[in-house]
Amino acid sequence: MTEYCKGCGVQLQNEDPDALGYVPKLDASYCQRCFRIRNYGDVTIDMKQGIESSKTLDKINEVDGTVFWVVDLFAFESNMISRLNKKLPGKDIVLVLTKRDILPESLSDDKIYEFVDRRLKDEGIEVRDMLIVGGLLKHGEMAQESIENLKAAMDYYRKGGNVIFMGTANAGKSTLINQLLHSGELTVSRNPGTTLDLIPIEQDGWTIYDTPGIENHHSLLSVLPAKELKTVIPTKPIRPFVSQIYEDQSFAAGGLARLDIQTDGKATVVGNFSRNLPIHRGKLAKADELWTRHLNGMLSPAADTSLLTMHTWHAPKLQPGEKMDVDIAGIGWFTVSGDVRDIYVKVHKGVDVTFRKAMI
Repeated sequence: MTEYCKGCGVQLQNEDPDALGYVPKLDASYCQRCFRIRNYGDVTIDMKQGIESSKTLDKINEVDGTVFWVVDLFAFESNMISRLNKKLPGKDIVLVLTKRDILPESLSDDKIYEFVDRRLKDEGIEVRDMLIVGGLLKHGEMAQESIENLKAAMDYYRKGGNVIFMGTANAGKSTLINQLLHSGELTVSRNPGTTLDLIPIEQDGWTIYDTPGIENHHSLLSVLPAKELKTVIPTKPIRPFVSQIYEDQSFAAGGLARLDIQTDGKATVVGNFSRNLPIHRGKLAKADELWTRHLNGMLSPAADTSLLTMHTWHAPKLQPGEKMDVDIAGIGWFTVSGDVRDIYVKVHKGVDVTFRKAMI
């Protein structure tokens, strides 16, 4: 009999059907919640707001091992964990960059490493090493090579000790471990909060730990209902939405974010979002009217019912010859260049917007 769920790590119980860890019989390997996610893709208990990251970090600190920090390249900004070294004092950290497949093939690995190194320095985060894990969507030769590189890094940096995989929700920790071990035991889904406790996976004299996702309440993924996540989380390479503009324009990413561009000449706007998230372009002068009439209709999905509940961000001045990314935490980013006078962004209150030097 297993005492803890093999899929999410929660302690099993057969007393309360509405509580976490419920199983009809205690000899089950998976709790009922994991069983429903694994077999039917539905979430009977939504835990995306219910995991306290401080407790997860405390448990990680109690484990003697090297931290492999898993970061989703597509949702890079919402995967950042501020003051990470202070939260994990004395821990060696290796950065594992996942979902390389989602980004355009024209973006080289060297450019990705350059971008990530710059952002880590901006955030004051130090890591021992970083590696890109690509090809996992297709399970081909690239995936095999990536997994072999990951195994080599684990052998080198763990120094005979344990390995702890950590990261924010939806970073791909459990998926990565399943492929690493050629297993499907860990429960995976788009829904934040799938893993509920540290899950030890015994190896030959050492242990791999899967951990709950570190919560990020400033990401749109923490706001959207589970049924909308498939619209905004890409599972195929993105197809950038490219638009040339010569006058003030407004761009909508569904009803989740609005980018308003005031221009003094020619400019270019590129949207990097899931293929399932529609991008609408229109004149800035009519943007408020469009949102008033079509929010939660044509402009879907949405986290708000009107513009009144949305927050407005003002971008720093775009310098001549520069390209700026306007990252909407959790769902993607716009890249803006050209003769731009002002950039404003409207998003759900509490959701972060990052203005950065362009990744691509």
